[in-house]
This record gives sequence, C-alpha cells and structure tokens, in this order.
Amino acid sequence: MSDTPEQGIQETFVSHLVELRERLVKAVAAVLIMTIALSIWPGMKELYAWVAAPMLKVLPVGTSMIATDVTGTFFIPLKVTLMAGFLISLPVVLYQMWAFVAPGLYTHEKKMALPIIVSSTLLFFVGMAFAYFVVFPSIFGTFVGFTPAGVNMTPDIDKYWSFALTMFIAFGITFETPVVLAVLTRAGIVTVTQLAEFRGYFIVAAFVIAAVVTPPDVLSTTGPEAQTPNAGARGQTSTAQVETTLRIIAESARPPPPVSRRTAGLRGAGLALDVLHDAPRHRGVVDHADHAH
Repeated sequence: MSDTPEQGIQETFVSHLVELRERLVKAVAAVLIMTIALSIWPGMKELYAWVAAPMLKVLPVGTSMIATDVTGTFFIPLKVTLMAGFLISLPVVLYQMWAFVAPGLYTHEKKMALPIIVSSTLLFFVGMAFAYFVVFPSIFGTFVGFTPAGVNMTPDIDKYWSFALTMFIAFGITFETPVVLAVLTRAGIVTVTQLAEFRGYFIVAAFVIAAVVTPPDVLSTTGPEAQTPNAGARGQTSTAQVETTLRIIAESARPPPPVSRRTAGLRGAGLALDVLHDAPRHRGVVDHADHAH
C-alpha cells in the first residue's frame, strides 16, 4: 500500500527539520571553534585592548578605563571574542544558510542571491571598519575635549563595549544601502527614475543624521578635536554610496544595443547552416525508427 500524500508531506517536513538542525550545528560549531582559537591567540584581553584602543588613545595621561562589575573583567572580553569569532566564521554561517535554502530557489533567484550575500557581507565589514578607524577617533576625542573641569573621565568597559557594538551594527547596516537599493530595483518596487528624484531628499537626510550622530562642524573644528573629520565627511560618504549605486543600476538597466541588419543576417545564416548540418543526423534517426517498426 502506497503512502498517502499527507504522510509524504510530513516526511518531507521532518527531513527539512533534520537538515536545518544539521546546518545550525555546523554553523554554531564553526563559531565556537573560531572563538576558542581566538581566545588562545591572540587572547581575549588583547582583542578587547584592540577594540578599546580608540578610547584609550584620547584619554588624559594617567587615566584608564574601569570595571564596575565584578564579572566584567571576564565577560566583556569574552563577548568581544565571541563577536570576533562570529564575524570571522560568517562565511561558513552564510554558506550553511545558503545550502539550506538553495534547493528551493529558481535559477534566476540563485544567480541573484549569491552576489547579494557576498556584497552585503563585505559592505557590513567595510561599515564596521569605517566606524572603528574614522568615526571612533573623532567622537571620542570630542567627548574627552568637552569633559568639564574637575571631572575625571574614566569610562566603564561594559558601557564602552555596548556603545562600540551599537556603532558597529549601525554603520554596518548603513553601508548596506547599495544592496537594499539594488534589491528594490531588481524586484520592481522602485525604479531608477524614482530613486533619482528622491536624491535631493536623501542628501539632506544624510547630512542631518550625520550632524546629529557626529559633533557639529562649528564645535568639531575648535579645540583638541580640530584635526578630526567633521560631520560633512560622513554625510558625503552616505551620499557617495547612493550616487554610485544609482549609476551602477542605471548602467545595468540599459537595454542592449540594437542588432544591425548585417549582424542579424549573419546570425540567421549561421542558424540555417546548423539546421542543414543536423538534418542528415535527424533523418537517420527517423529512418532507423521506421525500420524498427
């Protein structure tokens, strides 16, 4: 007796759950292995020292960061190591996700998904690097420069890590703007013309957000933070992302050049020659079939 359709659907669902569990186990194992390796070398303390370096460089001489929690000296470096292990093993995690969903995608969806995964990962790393090497020195120097007289600035390592992690995620997501625009355009939700019309509003919004997140230009150009990049640089970066994405999308959306009559005639002649070349082969197959009958 054959299985009923309901039993077949249940078996398929169970097999998908089993495969999902295997993929999750492999992804978690990759993160744990990389975390253990990083805890051995270069070590949890060294990783946190690298993350805290932008703040430590601008603190007054003789001042250091503090830990107000008893377990903070262990768990904060552990969190940093886990985050670093996850980022380094991210290609393995994304591959496991891709291997699970790929069988259910169409061919054109597979062609679109792989570039999106690779580009979004790289852009997220670029956003984190931008926050660490450009934004952190600017805002930390400004914060230290505005410390009131009689106040000793000694940041807590837990509060610092929470702030740094938030900035990493925020700038990583911000740098995903080109990918989001490309997906919206390919999906037909928006057009290049609509994005170009919205360009002016986006430029104003980018500079306003940059001015809020970073110190205002008037203040950041005076005092000890005078040599740090200003908010305009951050607004220009966001604007450059949109402008570059619009140009790429517009170029890719252009129709192919028209085919001349001569080229069309040559293609037609080539197709005719292919048909004539294959005709004896097909005729032999038909004759052999008739003889068999």
